[in-house]
Amino acid sequence: MEKIASFTINHLLLEPGIYVSRRDRFGDTVLTTFDLRMTAPNREPVMNTAELHTIEHLGATFLRNDPEWKNRVVYFGPMGCRTGNYLILAGELEPADIKELVVRMFEFIRDFEGDIPGARADECGNYLDQNLAMAKWLAARYLNDTLYDIDNAHMVYPE
Repeated sequence: MEKIASFTINHLLLEPGIYVSRRDRFGDTVLTTFDLRMTAPNREPVMNTAELHTIEHLGATFLRNDPEWKNRVVYFGPMGCRTGNYLILAGELEPADIKELVVRMFEFIRDFEGDIPGARADECGNYLDQNLAMAKWLAARYLNDTLYDIDNAHMVYPE
């Protein structure tokens, strides 16, 4: 079998950042999948499911309510390896095109107070697996250590 593209990235060199994971074309439509890498794979602890689940709920809520981007959002959710999230948007986009959006989303997560959207038994299949405090801490870490001063090296996969 042919190795999928994401398995060809050297995860020993990969650092937190915003990367284009892939682009898919469906007729005239292009979907860009972004790798929002929050931790250094195989070198830092992975995120636990509870905080990653909270990031998913808050991030998806933010994105689907953003006036500029909501109609281009296809998907936002965690990577199986628990080192980041995938964001799929309609359009042929680059990390620089979405940097401001990603910053605003993680500021929303960092600053969120109140009940987590969609975290009730009638709204979610695992509503008890949430950790708002840790989600906020991870969002602040990603903002401060990566997003606020992101450079090109953290928006292009390492060779």
